Amino acid sequence: MAGTPTFTTFDGTELAYHLQGAGEPLICIPGGAMRASAYLGDLGGPADRRLLILLDLRGTGDSAVPADESTYRVDHQAGDVDALRVHLGAGARGPPRPLRRRQPRPALRGRAPERLRRTVRVTPTAWAVDLPVTAEDRLEGARLRAGGEPYDTAIAAYERILTDTAHGEEDWERAAPVFYGNWDETARAHWAANAWQQNEKAAEAYAGPGAFDPPATREALRRVTGEVLVLAAELDGNPRPALAARLATLFPRGSVDVQPRAGHFPWLDDAAWFAARVERFLAAGA
Repeated sequence: MAGTPTFTTFDGTELAYHLQGAGEPLICIPGGAMRASAYLGDLGGPADRRLLILLDLRGTGDSAVPADESTYRVDHQAGDVDALRVHLGAGARGPPRPLRRRQPRPALRGRAPERLRRTVRVTPTAWAVDLPVTAEDRLEGARLRAGGEPYDTAIAAYERILTDTAHGEEDWERAAPVFYGNWDETARAHWAANAWQQNEKAAEAYAGPGAFDPPATREALRRVTGEVLVLAAELDGNPRPALAARLATLFPRGSVDVQPRAGHFPWLDDAAWFAARVERFLAAGA
């Protein structure tokens, strides 16, 4: 896209990022996994107080496909975030604060975690620290919507996905409502966009063999001196709020909050609640 800012990362791959709003910068790292940053939208509207810097991970959105596709593995991508920080520079008030989706990255290993002032982790998975989400966890969140359509059909489809290796691709379409607090027009459009926003090949490699070293990552998290908010969602199965609370305890200054009546993409379900909660956390350290 013309005019989209780019930078060159450690292995020569050209990566893109998108700017929204004005104010103190906030780096936004997508999850997905490996879905273009467009799926984050405006994160509920904090762009009226923050300059959102939305990174397109390698091979997604406007970022280039790397010459070595093994670098899709998450630990290899750690250098991309460092390269973005160097590219942006550190202003008078210090480095931008990252808002991260999903995975607590092994990127923190040996990468100066003490530099992070405030970090928000939104509905994160925790494979990297050996806190797996079970099929029952996922179904527990989904079943909170039982008792009406389209949720009963979606829950049945999700059960087949999680327990029956013979499930069909159409079950993913049927199950889609369980990932959202409100299965409205916005949610349906968000789900449909995944078809062209996600790099499936990259997603398969993202958590490949060797990507995680849980003991080393846990040790790195203990060296994060900044405050960390783990934001879970009441209706989400990945993670359930209890697992999000366990993740928060791995940070010396970690805390957890749960967005009511929200699914895995909480900024879509109640944008005002989400934006206010994130802003309150970030502003507390100003």
